Amino acid sequence: MDIFTVSLFGHRNIDDIRFLEEKLTPIIKEFIRAKSYVSFLIGRNGEFDEYAASVIKRVQKEVGKENNDITLVLPYSVKNIEFYDKYYDSIIIPECLHGAHPKSAITLKNKWTVEQSDLVIVYVE
Repeated sequence: MDIFTVSLFGHRNIDDIRFLEEKLTPIIKEFIRAKSYVSFLIGRNGEFDEYAASVIKRVQKEVGKENNDITLVLPYSVKNIEFYDKYYDSIIIPECLHGAHPKSAITLKNKWTVEQSDLVIVYVE
């Protein structure tokens, strides 16, 4: 199977949620419709990550999940991971981050995520 991997990054704080949703929704739909399989990689470090994940989940409800998934990429283990396990299709802590100092783990996670991606979507205000 040909998997097209898309990662998403953005600012911690979002001023205009509606603008983000209006821009991101058609992009997500287009990838799901155009590619045989899309894997979305996303973090959970701020408002962008949360809103982008919710946009993907809404699009999945509309067009289906047969050819796409959303994976939460974490820099280290977190409390209440069961909560996230119910929301995301999968959760991964990259092997290269095991034992990394927490302050450097986020940067290393971002680097790893980009390296896995065919396309990176970045949102800045």
